[in-house]
Amino acid sequence: MGARETVEVTGHLMDSGILSRVLDDIREYGGDFVIEEFDVGRDAHDPSSARITVEAPDYEALQRLLMRLQTRGVNQLSHGDAAVATADQDGVLPDGFYATTNLETQVRLGGRWYDVDNPEMDCGLVVEQATSGDVRVRTVPLSDVVRGMGIVVGAAGIQVTVPSHRPSAETVASFHGEHDPERPQTVLVRQVADGMRHARAAGKRLLWVAGPGLVHAGGVPAMVALVRGGWVDLLFAGNAMAALDVETALFGASPESNAPPGHEHGHEHRVRAVNTIRKAGSIERAVRDGVLPSGVMRALVTEGKRFVLVGSVRDDGPLPEVHTDVVEGQRAMRAEIHDIGYCLMMATQLYAVATGSLLPASVPLVCVDINPAMVTRLADRGTGQGRGIVTDVGLFLEQLALELVPDYRRG
Repeated sequence: MGARETVEVTGHLMDSGILSRVLDDIREYGGDFVIEEFDVGRDAHDPSSARITVEAPDYEALQRLLMRLQTRGVNQLSHGDAAVATADQDGVLPDGFYATTNLETQVRLGGRWYDVDNPEMDCGLVVEQATSGDVRVRTVPLSDVVRGMGIVVGAAGIQVTVPSHRPSAETVASFHGEHDPERPQTVLVRQVADGMRHARAAGKRLLWVAGPGLVHAGGVPAMVALVRGGWVDLLFAGNAMAALDVETALFGASPESNAPPGHEHGHEHRVRAVNTIRKAGSIERAVRDGVLPSGVMRALVTEGKRFVLVGSVRDDGPLPEVHTDVVEGQRAMRAEIHDIGYCLMMATQLYAVATGSLLPASVPLVCVDINPAMVTRLADRGTGQGRGIVTDVGLFLEQLALELVPDYRRG
């Protein structure tokens, strides 16, 4: 006999495919299962629930399996306290540490449940106790582990909550669907705009993640209008997007498409643009001194909006504000992940994936990209909160600006 545990999962198990994925996970981890109870609900919109006894070859294998199942929203029925071990090295979690999901998480300590601050996937859980006796549980990435921290180990005493979601078949849509050519204006964009309005009405911030494709697609005028209209609170991007935006502002865009200037002489314009900003000292100083006349970065500065730029090995320059240490860049991004009510990801793979890993599952996100594979990857985070739209980013931003900014006019 191996180690056993009874677990429960609730939701739209059939139409979302969650139950099938749970059973596949059990087999993949070398386990076995018995479905003890299964309630499909009475009506089509009722959630279903399943109670399953899972078995693994030994205790350690069972703990790893239970952690995996929690990424699907599966919780143990028994509620003992969580186990805590002490980290004995900086940057190293104890063996058997609980690997976090981005779902809303609670940890049971001393018979009491504590909410985990800022849920983030692929981290550990650190338990901190103040001199007043108050207990705080939060996620901690490997790079920030400090010797002596109390780290949760094993899967006992932990429960997660999956946000409500629609079936995965509806998470990816195209602006170029065969059935309704007007759908971008009448359905998709309006749904995104309504989500943004709802977040703003709730007092939440709007996070954007953008790649250089936003500039290449001629989306700068619409993006600037959205910034000035109060629909952008925070931007995550790389040096490439910011540098291309600055280059376009300084050296002009194609009058036909608002696209960035051509590079007949290689990257001369890009290097000169970055050099101009470095000479000014920063993007903010370049705006203040009148050096940077237009563009997304100028709009962010003039409207007092936050941005975090993180570099890569391919960067030109880079621009002064760019975090060249990626760990420090992650920390800067984490510091801004609070009070986020909606996230839009535009034409970027690396920064979209990075941001998706940092965000709690409760934050709705929309990924817009011309590449269907990228859209599917970001939309399907296992939470049902993602929406993917396959289209040209410039077209999407034009339609969104027309919906949200009353005085915006195309072009």
